[in-house]
Amino acid sequence: MRGRSALRESSSMHKRVPSKEHLSLLDREDNPGHLLNGMGHDDAANPSWRLSLPHICVAIISSFLFGYHIGVVNEPLESIALDLGFGGNTLAEGLVVSMCLGGAFIGCLLSGWIADGIGRRRSFQLSALPMIIGASISATTKNLEGMLLGRFLVGTGMGLGPAVASLYVTEVSPAFVRGTYGSFIQIATCLGLLGALFIGAPSKGIFGWWRVCFWVSTVPAALLALGMEFCVESPHWLYKKGRLGEVEAAFERLLGVSHVKFAISELTRSDRGDDTESVRFSDLLYGRHFKVVFIGSGLFALQQLSGINAVFYFSSTVFKSAGVPSDVANICVGFANLSGSVIAMFLMDKAGRKGLLLGSFLGMAIAMGLQVTAARLPKIGSGSLYMSVGGMLMFVLMFALGAGPVPGLLLPEIFPSRIRAKAMAICMCVHWVVNFFVGLLFLRLLEKLGPQLLKLRFHFSHQKNRALV
Repeated sequence: MRGRSALRESSSMHKRVPSKEHLSLLDREDNPGHLLNGMGHDDAANPSWRLSLPHICVAIISSFLFGYHIGVVNEPLESIALDLGFGGNTLAEGLVVSMCLGGAFIGCLLSGWIADGIGRRRSFQLSALPMIIGASISATTKNLEGMLLGRFLVGTGMGLGPAVASLYVTEVSPAFVRGTYGSFIQIATCLGLLGALFIGAPSKGIFGWWRVCFWVSTVPAALLALGMEFCVESPHWLYKKGRLGEVEAAFERLLGVSHVKFAISELTRSDRGDDTESVRFSDLLYGRHFKVVFIGSGLFALQQLSGINAVFYFSSTVFKSAGVPSDVANICVGFANLSGSVIAMFLMDKAGRKGLLLGSFLGMAIAMGLQVTAARLPKIGSGSLYMSVGGMLMFVLMFALGAGPVPGLLLPEIFPSRIRAKAMAICMCVHWVVNFFVGLLFLRLLEKLGPQLLKLRFHFSHQKNRALV
């Protein structure tokens, strides 16, 4: 009651300050960085990062699964098509890739309401369930319909898990390592993609190996569900539910006993009015929060329109058409993605979000230009092949430096706490819709336009994205 009384007094005090100071106060209080920040303390007083690290590591398993399922059909796609009887049908192959993205749209659309309703921990566990069931169906199916059903179920978990991971990492991380922990999400995604490429490599030589690729994904999903039983719930969510005793226990596990009182006082200040305001869907789409939601949605749309997931989904097909051995090239793609993500982890707080985005889109435009040039060169010798593969690897590296990690890190920073979960659900739905159509139509466009014209289209798209950022 004392906290609520202080909250009302703070609210009335805001009304007496000038407008600029009022906006500054609102900005500080709506920023979740306040929750676990050591403001007023020197660096030596920061809580130990080791306390929160295990909770972060369990949460980012959902991002690992996201990356794994993005890449799991890359190498085995031809084997799947031949085994299930739709070989040569590019539309059916596109559906196998993009059906999970349709499911991800459904899971993501509901993620904000689920996360606010049952909590972050239970949301993670709920996301693991359809990924286990869907992967099992895909691994045992005998026809295209069963594969599509399994991919759709996996997609619902993919849509729910990463959205909740961004929320959870923001709300349980100490401020002085929040940027680093946020980058762990992208790194885990890269490791998932790399794992899918390694595990899928034998699919061309071993009949039915693609079924093993799906079975393997059930292991990390089960670990996510089990590990969350031992992880702390978000203190922010507990406070909104009025479970103040559990808030103190959560902060003690995340920060240590000496930081609990300060963290609770900051949480009380930052949570001003959240328990009395309900966020309506209309407020996010065309109400007072529309502008900030539009910015977040635009970032994710630009990210997907860059064509990056076409690389992850169909790099084997593209490399094959260029005469490049796909197994070696795909592993290089995975390492380029991981390397860029690790570099971005160190640059995120130094170069700034906007600087990384601009540099990333510029580098991607140059890389796509290299690939267009390579496609125009006569295929004599190995020069054009090296340029084509080098351009694609540069493209992935530059994406991982900015366009990949920045939108997911930036959203929790620009959304006020009272709309964070639901606004992120809306923005990530945009991500999945654009992602779906890229996965569905890329092979058909490659078939109709050819690689040269298609790459030229993406080249101009990157230049436009850079101008918009």
